[in-house]
Amino acid sequence: MAGGSQSVVIGIDLGTTTCSVGVWRHGQVEMVRNDNGNLSTPSCVAFTDAGRLVGDFAKSQAPRNAPNTVFNIMRIIGRRYDE
Repeated sequence: MAGGSQSVVIGIDLGTTTCSVGVWRHGQVEMVRNDNGNLSTPSCVAFTDAGRLVGDFAKSQAPRNAPNTVFNIMRIIGRRYDE
């Protein structure tokens, strides 16, 4: 597009155990690496006194903070809290 902006297309895979992101560039999908250099991130969120943790950080502290750690999120997305 001469003088115009170009749209960016991304794909997000919200998996049961891991998530990943890809970006469409130059006619192909380029996978995005996380802060640890991995192509996938654990589908895990933890809530601590210091704040919210996601991915590898959340998963690594899960044994010490199980009541405040959510994993396998795809199993509960779309469900009601009381289910």
